[in-house]
Amino acid sequence: MLLGAVLVLLLLGGAGPASAHATLTSTDPGDGTVVQRAPGHVTLTFSESVGLRDDSFRVLDPGGHRLRTGEAGRADGRSDTARVGLPAGLGEGTYTVAWRVVSADSHPASGAFTFSVGRPSTTTAPVDTGPSEDPLTATLNQAARYLSYLAAALLIGIAAFVVLCRPPDASALRRPLVAGWWTLLGATLALLVLRAPYEAGTGPASALDAGAFAGTLTTRPGVLLLARLVLLAPVALFLVRMGRADRHRERRPLTAAVGAVLALALASTWGAAEHASAGIQVPLAVTSFVLHLLATAVWLGGLVALLVTLRAAPDAATVARFSRIALVSVTVLVATGVYQSWRGLGSWQALTGTAYGRLLLAKVALVTVLLAAAAVSRRWTAALATARRPVRQRERERIPEPVPAGGPPAPEPEPLEPAPPAPDDPSAPDDPSTAAAALRRGLRRSVLAEAVVAAVVLVVTTVLTSTVPGRAADEAARAVPAGGVLPASVTTIPFEIGGSGRGTVQITLDPGRTGDNAVQAVVFGPDGALAAVPELRLSFTLPDKDVGPIEARLVDRGGYWSANTLTLPLPGTWTMRTTVRVSEIDQVSEERRIRIGR
Repeated sequence: MLLGAVLVLLLLGGAGPASAHATLTSTDPGDGTVVQRAPGHVTLTFSESVGLRDDSFRVLDPGGHRLRTGEAGRADGRSDTARVGLPAGLGEGTYTVAWRVVSADSHPASGAFTFSVGRPSTTTAPVDTGPSEDPLTATLNQAARYLSYLAAALLIGIAAFVVLCRPPDASALRRPLVAGWWTLLGATLALLVLRAPYEAGTGPASALDAGAFAGTLTTRPGVLLLARLVLLAPVALFLVRMGRADRHRERRPLTAAVGAVLALALASTWGAAEHASAGIQVPLAVTSFVLHLLATAVWLGGLVALLVTLRAAPDAATVARFSRIALVSVTVLVATGVYQSWRGLGSWQALTGTAYGRLLLAKVALVTVLLAAAAVSRRWTAALATARRPVRQRERERIPEPVPAGGPPAPEPEPLEPAPPAPDDPSAPDDPSTAAAALRRGLRRSVLAEAVVAAVVLVVTTVLTSTVPGRAADEAARAVPAGGVLPASVTTIPFEIGGSGRGTVQITLDPGRTGDNAVQAVVFGPDGALAAVPELRLSFTLPDKDVGPIEARLVDRGGYWSANTLTLPLPGTWTMRTTVRVSEIDQVSEERRIRIGR
């Protein structure tokens, strides 16, 4: 089950890079603006608090040379800003700013924008901000995150099963408890080591950089991972004490209280680092996330413990106790899940219009299957309890009465047989002596089905926590940086230039909203330098509304192409078609989808 779930995780998690929660809302100077005097610093403002890195800013002059800047800091002490000082005496031309920060939910984000001093340059320094995540590092990080979730579920859930369900013999649960502890230790160490390359967007080999690792220990995600490692020491001591307390009934309440405190502390290291730590209603969201994680652990870990118990030393009373605890866990899961879904989506449209919403629908479908399997398990539990009750009752009835001294000896009690199964149980065997065994086998099968589906749900949940929430995606689409250019209005389109290489066209819409827009297009050759082409055509179509094509009448301005007025009447996702004629007889066309807001 573990290996299969990790395989599914690698397939899902490796499908694409995770999107950061933080979105850029404004820049100063504004993207694409022309300022008359050279600014003393560059300031970025985000939708939430962000973490800064040593390489959070790279500023390139018009010739593509990197400027020496000051250390990245904050504007007015606000955690949702990033600021860097610029050297004095900047000359005329267009400057490129590449930035990289870490979102409050621990995912990296990066981008670039330009501003001009005096007047724009005829050429702009090409800059590659790189992917937000290295694919291999991101996949390893995702696998380690899943293993940490799974290990926490085993550790917390099995410990809760021992304390709350009181199985007659808990020795068989020692091995999965130890496996959960070591897996959580290894996964946390892996996350800590991979943290620096994950934030930098580099390969796993850069994890060997001692300086980068030391820097990780000063960041919030690094501190939380370190706290998780520290907590594993008292957790190990608790597991040892728990085995001893199980033999002393009077110590059980104290053991349960200590275990609850440790479980809350462990779960909080996730709650303070995931989506709950950013956005709206953070205190309530973190509390909801912690309860959701604990309920998941008690249910999933308890299922594994129940499977082991049913195989080693089946006990109807233990099964009945877990059934009641599982019902409480499901109730908590549903309540916190509904709140977290509302908080993450923000609108009904995001349920089908965003990757987060579609993953959430898949999770809901899987949870529905899981609840159906749980209902079957409860039926088997009730049948097993019914079959056991008459046996215990007859045991009490057959206690021999005391007889006077010298009286006749008490008769030997007849062997007890299990009660026959319920007549409406089609799976029950004809022989009453094997009824209880058949019920236990049926319960094991249904619990195993629950555990398998729960493992897959955990996979989808792990991918979900690495996906930008629908509410944040909507905020990013509506965000308008200073200068009026929407992030989606700057589009770079690559195209093939026959056998001579691959060029690009950079197209900017200003303001990138409905109504009149100005269009500017710059063509770059394979070497990144400005390229001259005989003709450049641009058209826009809105397929959903059957609007277009609307032609942008581009004029060659000697180094770039522009159109002063392009009217886009409706908001939505438009298809932008670019046609580049590279010679008198050769041309190439490419299409891109862009979002136009109101």
